[in-house]
Amino acid sequence: MNTKVKLLGISGSIRRASFNAAILKGLADSIADRAALELFPLHDIPLYDEDKDTATPPEAVARLRAAIGAADGLVIATPEYNHGMSGVLKNALDWASRPFGQSTLTGKPVLTLSSSPAATGGVRAQAQLNETLTAIGAPLVLRPQAVVGAVHDKIRDGRLVDAATLGFLSEGIDDLLRNIESSGSAISEEA
Repeated sequence: MNTKVKLLGISGSIRRASFNAAILKGLADSIADRAALELFPLHDIPLYDEDKDTATPPEAVARLRAAIGAADGLVIATPEYNHGMSGVLKNALDWASRPFGQSTLTGKPVLTLSSSPAATGGVRAQAQLNETLTAIGAPLVLRPQAVVGAVHDKIRDGRLVDAATLGFLSEGIDDLLRNIESSGSAISEEA
């Protein structure tokens, strides 16, 4: 039996040709020898409503929380909309942060990245994302910001293909894997 780290990828964009989903897919391909990166789509997550945040939350929310709980670590990619993270991603994180004091996201190591067609690569959105995750208690991988500027030039056939960018993000995954190992997170067994 081999053990393989199980990572959950979350794209802050639900657009069919999402750059962030393409980055996560390309990254999943490039790290397949050392970790499994599975994407969780946010299309079905309803708007946060505290009245529905009960012991039996909406089904899509229960799936999100379970997927986070089953993962050894997360890779979250956000676009930058109006100098901030997407509402879709913030909404999902609001659901994932609950129930208070029992969130499956609390204590879960996270690597964040952002992208934009602009040269700045979404740095302001990533700063917001990191602030939100810090408030939730999800430990961030401490390393240089992982931003992908001019992202539209680095995607082919729905995958990130730019070798330099993939190399830099892969180094971020290595840091995430070290954080997971040092935190004692469980590693999924693969038959």
